[in-house]
Amino acid sequence: MKLMVLTALGALYLRLIGATSRIRWMNRHIREQLEASGKGFIYAFWHSRQAFLVYLHSGDQIHPLISQSQDGEIIAQVCRRFALEPVRGSSSRGGMEATRELMRWLEKGERVGITPDGPRGPRETVQDGILYLAQKTGLPIVPVAYGAKRRWVFKSWDAFILPKPFNRIAMAYGEPLSIGSADDLVVCAQKLKTALEAVTQQVDEAVA
Repeated sequence: MKLMVLTALGALYLRLIGATSRIRWMNRHIREQLEASGKGFIYAFWHSRQAFLVYLHSGDQIHPLISQSQDGEIIAQVCRRFALEPVRGSSSRGGMEATRELMRWLEKGERVGITPDGPRGPRETVQDGILYLAQKTGLPIVPVAYGAKRRWVFKSWDAFILPKPFNRIAMAYGEPLSIGSADDLVVCAQKLKTALEAVTQQVDEAVA
């Protein structure tokens, strides 16, 4: 019962933000071109910037990777209320099966969403999982971020951001990053980190 209540309230709050806010889309053509190709691709976003992405991509063919923790269950249920089917697992629990499931969705031409610094950090540090997935499948990573003029910033390890209603919000897509079979993953991790920092700065400046 508690889970159902939290899930319902979470989904309702996200819809309230969306209904009362002005949303600006930036570089949306990147997303549209990749979708039109019919091939799968991988969304990358910082753990702190995941909350409102659920609303912004409601009903899309995206499968976010969510941990098997109790908090993860709440997030997963909220995703389902926006017609997004999550994949459950993380580096510490259920990782191999989750990776196989992510690959199955990508092979079908759908999208997956991953927080490179999740589920426990360090904050804004790219871990190998997303790089391995891109290298193994040959599919690109698209760095994304949203920014909100009015927001709460929680005192959590990731400085989690939650937009307030009646807001100015920007959603941006960065240039796709491909990883070849011979590429150095350390170098690729730095490239992805730089790209995520750039797209995050872009949305924050857009709503400032």
